[in-house]
Amino acid sequence: MSQTPPPAVSFIARSGTGKTTLVTKLISELKSRGYKVGAIKHDAHKFEIDHPGKDSYRFTESGADSMLISSSSKLALVKQHQQTPEISELVEDYFPDVDIVLVEGFKKLGLPKIEVHRREHGNNLITRGQSKDDSLIAVATDSELDIDVPQLDLNSPAAIADFLVAKLELKS
Repeated sequence: MSQTPPPAVSFIARSGTGKTTLVTKLISELKSRGYKVGAIKHDAHKFEIDHPGKDSYRFTESGADSMLISSSSKLALVKQHQQTPEISELVEDYFPDVDIVLVEGFKKLGLPKIEVHRREHGNNLITRGQSKDDSLIAVATDSELDIDVPQLDLNSPAAIADFLVAKLELKS
């Protein structure tokens, strides 16, 4: 019998708005409440954690489809793929033991989304631009907006965590 994958929420925003800062604060807040938290970061720049000269690089270069580096405190998996995996596959395959997965990016996917908005970046939201994104569940902002979803105080990770716990019906 397979376990139900944890809920995942994507935090999206324009560059420099503070997505990473908010997600790191939310991880700490949720952890302090006893939740196990996973995180996925979207990288459009083809990141590389495996470097020439390292044994792990040699394994990958010689054709290993998957290569795992493990120490006494953490591990990293380098897995080759032909097409970008679906976010649901990533959550199901790599996060079976967490209560929630916080995702940074993946703005085009149908995941529930919280858009991060700062007054200094203007009022136009990514999710309420030319086409309305129905997966938007809230906006974390430092200003008042005229929108059709809840507005959360960008400067209150505790309030945003409260929203996520209630909205996703997380069990403690």
